[in-house]
Amino acid sequence: MRRKRNTPLTTILLFILAVIAYFFFRSPGATSSTTPTPPSAVNPPATAGANGAAPQWGHQSKTSGCKVNGGLQDKACTPGDIFPNVTTAQICKSGYSSSVRNVPESEKNQVYAEYGITSHGSGQYEVDHLVSLELGGSNDISNLWPQAASPTPGFHQKDSLENYLHDQVCSGAISLADAQKEIATDWLAVYNGMPK
Repeated sequence: MRRKRNTPLTTILLFILAVIAYFFFRSPGATSSTTPTPPSAVNPPATAGANGAAPQWGHQSKTSGCKVNGGLQDKACTPGDIFPNVTTAQICKSGYSSSVRNVPESEKNQVYAEYGITSHGSGQYEVDHLVSLELGGSNDISNLWPQAASPTPGFHQKDSLENYLHDQVCSGAISLADAQKEIATDWLAVYNGMPK
């Protein structure tokens, strides 16, 4: 008795069934990568959105009537901004921040005006880079806001968070993009979650 040969259609159907079986029976969460990804140093804040979308870098939707909200910047006025081509190697090089710092007094005055601050005492506020220079933040006004020293956490505590995130990026524990997104989205949540 002669054996029947497989037709091309039968071969195709067997291949499709094998693919379906592979995806159906493989263990959940399995990936093709065998190299573990380093965990993030801090959990992304809940306000980052379910899709983890990056802030609208440099896009101010208003430039007056800005209000600080519970220690956070007005996101419509200060969404944050970055130097888009900066690399981890650049920010981790000693002296990087001072080499790019450029915020003239006129720009600082404009920041105070946007937030309606007409007078302030010495040390009461700092015109702060939301995404710090040491994390690749830019000097654009959309990345600047008048951050108060008190109540705490204020600008002194945010400075310690910036140093912490910089160390985490340079050690490879968190990506530069994730650090930028986290500090711009809700720096207070990140500060509250960092080891003290």
